[in-house]
Amino acid sequence: MKEKVMENNQVILKGTVITYPTLHHETNGKKFYLFQLETKRLSETADLIPVIVSEKSSFFSKISIDDRICVTGQYRSYNKHTEGKGKLILTVYAREISFLSEDEKDESQVILEGVICKNVIYRKTPLGREIADIMLAVNRSYGKVDYIPCIAWGRDAYLAANLEVGDKINITGRIQSRAYEKKFSNGTKKTRVAYEVSIRDIECEQ
Repeated sequence: MKEKVMENNQVILKGTVITYPTLHHETNGKKFYLFQLETKRLSETADLIPVIVSEKSSFFSKISIDDRICVTGQYRSYNKHTEGKGKLILTVYAREISFLSEDEKDESQVILEGVICKNVIYRKTPLGREIADIMLAVNRSYGKVDYIPCIAWGRDAYLAANLEVGDKINITGRIQSRAYEKKFSNGTKKTRVAYEVSIRDIECEQ
């Protein structure tokens, strides 16, 4: 059965392929492959976005490193359990892939409609900038749900601070990656990458 395309979760990415697709998982006899796409912000900061594509995609066998492509699809999450702990893994599921023309610039756009599923965390930076962390539950076909971490700034952060669990919101933004150091109990450190949606605009449903 073909999965119904839902409009509450839409992603458009334009950027450069930086890793060749490698096998990620297999479901119902169908193989899915993972590759990294680099998209640059206006500031030239590069976000490295993991993208999953089905082997059935007409573009799968044509993807090579340094290709300039456009990916349209959905932002999805799943829990990976290791050492008794769960970790939220975020990837873009590619529904369509096309090659970019030479003059097309990088782009990252996400449109999500969902429900706040954890208390919003509101804070200020040492310089006084307002920030709000939001966990958004977005419905998917077959009763599945994707949990997407989002971050709001300034006026949007102030608005988000007054939202509660269960509130429905619509957001537009971009996917961004952020490297950080994870410290372990034995004193060792490891660099990891976190992903979130940086909100450009937020609307609350009445």
